[in-house]
Amino acid sequence: MNDNHPAGHGPTREVTVADVLALPVLAAGQPEVVTGVPHLDRPVRWVHITELTDPASFLKGGELVLTTGMPLPEDAAGVRRYVDELAGVGAAALVIELVRRYHRPPDALVDACRVRGLPLVTLAKDVNFLEVTQVVHALLLGNQADAMRRTQRIHEAFTALTLRGAGPEDVLRAAAEMSGRTVVLENLVHQALICEPSGLTVEEALADWEPRSRATGSGDTTAIRGPEDWLTASVEYQGERWGRVAMLPARSDGPAFGPEDVTLLERTAMALTVARLIHPTPWERTAHRNALLDLVEQRHRSVEDARARCAALGLPTDRGHFVAALVDLHAGKGGGTETESRLLQELRTAGVPALVGELAPDRIGILLALRASQPWRPVVERLSGTVLGLAPEAVVSVGSEVTDLTDTARSFRAAARVAEATPPGQPLPPDRSFHELSDIGLRRLLYALREDPRVQEYTERQLRRLIDHDVQHGTDLLTTLRHYLDAAGNKTTGARRGGLSRETLYQRLRTIERLLARDLESGDQRTELHVALTALDVLRAG
Repeated sequence: MNDNHPAGHGPTREVTVADVLALPVLAAGQPEVVTGVPHLDRPVRWVHITELTDPASFLKGGELVLTTGMPLPEDAAGVRRYVDELAGVGAAALVIELVRRYHRPPDALVDACRVRGLPLVTLAKDVNFLEVTQVVHALLLGNQADAMRRTQRIHEAFTALTLRGAGPEDVLRAAAEMSGRTVVLENLVHQALICEPSGLTVEEALADWEPRSRATGSGDTTAIRGPEDWLTASVEYQGERWGRVAMLPARSDGPAFGPEDVTLLERTAMALTVARLIHPTPWERTAHRNALLDLVEQRHRSVEDARARCAALGLPTDRGHFVAALVDLHAGKGGGTETESRLLQELRTAGVPALVGELAPDRIGILLALRASQPWRPVVERLSGTVLGLAPEAVVSVGSEVTDLTDTARSFRAAARVAEATPPGQPLPPDRSFHELSDIGLRRLLYALREDPRVQEYTERQLRRLIDHDVQHGTDLLTTLRHYLDAAGNKTTGARRGGLSRETLYQRLRTIERLLARDLESGDQRTELHVALTALDVLRAG
C-alpha cells in the first residue's frame, strides 16, 4: 500500500460478509458465493432488505443487500445498471433468494457482479429476511458497544499514565500491551529511540530502520503509510513536530489496523507530548544510555537484537573496530549534562559514530564505532581534551579494542578496571591525556583492590608487628624498611636515603628481621614486604 490514506477508513475487524454468511440464520438458506470470493472480508455496516428497482438511492455504503429477485430488470442493460449503482455506492454484497422468481441466478446478473467485483450470494432455500436483519444488527450494535468500552479503557489508561508522570518507556509499553503490536518512537532524523516489541522481535522491528522509515513518508495526521503499512502519529514538543510514534503490523498476514488502533496511537502521541514536557532529559540521551547499559550488562535477548537496536540509533554495527571509554567526574561536581552534550558535538564534528550516555552518577560511557583503517587514539585524545577543559579533575579511561559489537562489554570491563585503578589526581602519562590498561602497575592495581579484605588482611599480617613497635617505642622502623626496599636491598643507598650511617641501618634492619621473622637477604621475602608496604601506602591514602 503506497498511497497515504486515513487509518480509520482502512479495513477493520468488524463484522464481514463472510461472518454474516456463517450465521445460522443465513446458513440455513444454503448460501453459495457465485462471484466476489476475494471480497468476502468487506465489513458489513448494516443489512438492507429491498424490492426496489433502484435501492442504491437508499444506501450509504457497507450494506448487505437482501432481495427475492422480484425487482430485477428483465433486460441485461437494466441488470448492469442495477449492479453498477450498488457497486458505486459501496454495497458490501448482494444476496438473492432463488425461491420465487429465479431458480438460478441470471447470467446478466452474474456477469455484471463479476465485472464490478460485487459479491453475489444465492440462497437455495427460503430465509426470513427480517430475522436476518435482527440478528446482524444486534451483532453490529454489540460490536459498537464493545468498541466504545474499549475506547473508554484506552482513554482511562493513558489519562492515568499522564497523571502519574509516566516516562516514554512506560507510555510505549502500555501501547504495545494494549494493541498487541510493536510500537516504536523515533526522532526527526529517523533514529529509533525506544522500541517495545510485541508480535515481532527487536531485530524484525528495527532491521534497516532508517531506510524503511524514510520510505514510509511523513505527515501530521494519524494514518497508515508506506509500503509496509505502518500506522504513524506525530509527537510534538513546545508546539513543534519533534518526532513520531509508529505502530507496526504484527505480520504480513495479520489483522489490519482499525479505528481502535488509531485512537490508541493518537492517545500514545498525546501522552508522549506531555511526557516530553515533564521529563527534561533529551530522549536521545536516554536512548543512548539504555543502549549502552544493554551492551555493558549484556541484557539483549540476542546478538541480532543488539545490532538492530544500535543500528537504529545511528551506530554502524559493521565497522572495523569498537573502543569503549569512561569519563569519571568527581562526585558532587556536576557538569555531566554539559559534558555529554560537548562530547556528542565533538564526535559529530569529527564524523565519528558513537553512543554517549550516563552509565552511573558522575560516570559517562562512550562507545566509538571506527573504520578499520581509523586509529582510535587521536579520537580519544580529542575527547579527553574536551572533557578536561570542562572538568580538569575528570578521569578518562579507555578499554581494549574489539572488532565485534557483541564484544563491547569486554571493552567496557577493561575501561572500568582502568578507572578503578586510577585514583583522583593520578598524574597523566606525558604523551596523552587518558589512562589505559598498560598504565596499571603494582600501586594502581593495589589501589583498585584496596577494599578487598584479603589485601587488607595481607598487609596487616605482614607489617602489624613493625607498626605496633613504632607506635609503642616512638621509632620509625617502617620508614627505614621502605628506604631499604626502595633501594632494592642496597644498604648503602638505603642508608643515604634515610640519612643514616651504615651501622645504624644494619642495626635497624636486624631489629626489623627479628620483629617480622623475616630474612631481608631473601629476594622473595623482600618482594612480599614491598607489596605490603605499597598496599599500606594505598590504604592510608585512600
